[in-house]
Amino acid sequence: MNVTRRHMFALSAGAAAAGLVAFAPGRAFATPEETEKALATLTGGTEPQTGKISLTAPEIAENGNTVPISVEVESPMTEGEYVESVTIFADGNPDPEVATFRFTPMSGSAVATTRIRLAKTQNIIAVAKLSDGSTYSDRKEVKVTIGGCGG
Repeated sequence: MNVTRRHMFALSAGAAAAGLVAFAPGRAFATPEETEKALATLTGGTEPQTGKISLTAPEIAENGNTVPISVEVESPMTEGEYVESVTIFADGNPDPEVATFRFTPMSGSAVATTRIRLAKTQNIIAVAKLSDGSTYSDRKEVKVTIGGCGG
């Protein structure tokens, strides 16, 4: 049986609800190398360009449990040229890949807004993958004062 960290958490939560004691081993935070490896996998090993993508995140998050972020990518969103996806990374969370938003030409625009949980002060990185295979990125450091996954 192939069990991932997410499955182990679900199994542990179910066991706890049933009154059983369970232990799910895990890491506190991803390493910078793991984040870079995930970025390289997404970009095919090429360095993302700057421009076209804009990441908005607060400079200081007073509550790490709900940090608002938004991304916008400049694109005509036509059949010949559009944004395929935007992936959000948080380089200090246990799993650096936080979310992926997928788009098609029918989306009309490549804009997404969400809230994420941050364990500590860290970089948020947004990577847009375009239909021609090119990638663009933007990053912001968010200082977490309280809350977060790690407290």
